[in-house]
Amino acid sequence: MHQPVLTDADGIRRQILAANSSDRCIGVIAWMHTFSPAKMWIAGLVALQKPLLHLHSQFHRELPWSEIDMDYMNLHQSAHGDREFAHLLTRMRVRRKTVAGHVDDPGVGERIGTWVRAAAGWHEAHSLRVVRFGDNMRDVAVTDGDKVEAQVQLGFSVDGHGIGDLVAASSAASREIVEALLTDYADQYELAAELRPGGARRDSLVAAARIEAGLRAFLDEHGSHAFTDTFEDLHGMPQLPGIAAQRLMNDGFGFGAEGDWKAAALVRILKVMARGLPGGTSFMEDYTYDLAAGREMVLGAHMLEICPSIAASRPSCEVHPLSIGGRDDPVRLVFTAAPGPAVLVSLVDLGDRFRLIANEVEVISPPAGLPKLPVARAVWRPLPDFTTATEEWLLAGGSHHSVFTGALGLDAIADFAEIAGVELVTIGAESRPSGRRVAR
Repeated sequence: MHQPVLTDADGIRRQILAANSSDRCIGVIAWMHTFSPAKMWIAGLVALQKPLLHLHSQFHRELPWSEIDMDYMNLHQSAHGDREFAHLLTRMRVRRKTVAGHVDDPGVGERIGTWVRAAAGWHEAHSLRVVRFGDNMRDVAVTDGDKVEAQVQLGFSVDGHGIGDLVAASSAASREIVEALLTDYADQYELAAELRPGGARRDSLVAAARIEAGLRAFLDEHGSHAFTDTFEDLHGMPQLPGIAAQRLMNDGFGFGAEGDWKAAALVRILKVMARGLPGGTSFMEDYTYDLAAGREMVLGAHMLEICPSIAASRPSCEVHPLSIGGRDDPVRLVFTAAPGPAVLVSLVDLGDRFRLIANEVEVISPPAGLPKLPVARAVWRPLPDFTTATEEWLLAGGSHHSVFTGALGLDAIADFAEIAGVELVTIGAESRPSGRRVAR
């Protein structure tokens, strides 16, 4: 919301402190309408805790050439005041986004809007709680990391819970809630015949609905909007949560498989940033490649847990064997991701810092049917080409888990990284091989 013109150091400091303490404020936009001596901003900028956008604009779009006198010049000095302000921001090493142009320009509005989405993601990160059922998948490095440092630098907390807590919550789900979920499944998806009322595997669908009911109740009770699980810890569970994780993601929750709490948090953050945009956002894994010369592509999937927000058509609800986990065959939604541009984003812990890696990709339709692969999947060509994109991802230390988003572009990811103070490696259409021998 608009604030009054600030003309002295104490007023600026008080306004910044008010912004810091307001839950309704996700960021600050500053614009110098005329000359503004920047030293009066020092106390306020020292106190600033919210993301900052510096808008370099001016009140009038065009100059009234024949009417300009020195009074006009002295009252319309955005060019002067904003340079003074920007110099101080740079000297104080204040992280910010800078947007130059008249506020009526559509491009200016779009860039501000992208930053606002990033600020919303940052705001969400600072209230986000990730529930972690079980621990990290044994012996896996990239999905683990420093949860304390993540909370210090990125805001979100990660809380461990025993899988027995989820078993208890699922067992407590009422028959009415489970029946309502079963009705919702039938309304939204193409139910396999064996999962319909009277079908041979109907009990599997009832068990899956009970797991979803328990998950929703548990997350709501703990004020959490993201969670992880692992197939290595399913004690007391009838099946690995498949459709439950998919549907919760579709409703905006974050998810990470095998205890990947960084992926779970990032899914939630990017879903908040993408709210209202077409395209969808999901947990994803680079699974296998087609390396035919000249048409290299990636087949992305997971055992079960890909979000239907990226689906090209109405998903089907099916049950199939899963060779790991040692439990009953899990229910899942099966579909193929819609073609179009997307970005894969990975958050990794490098020991002394966090890093975001983002790769632009072009999602395509599979070149052939996949009748023996009953999971949700996406096929894409990484940009600028398979070799460059893959080598740069590997050199940057990117995970096999990522967040797939067809709703956000690299600009939004870059704005979030700048706000968070996290280094960002971008790989896209204009990228060229770096030639690095060792990642730094």
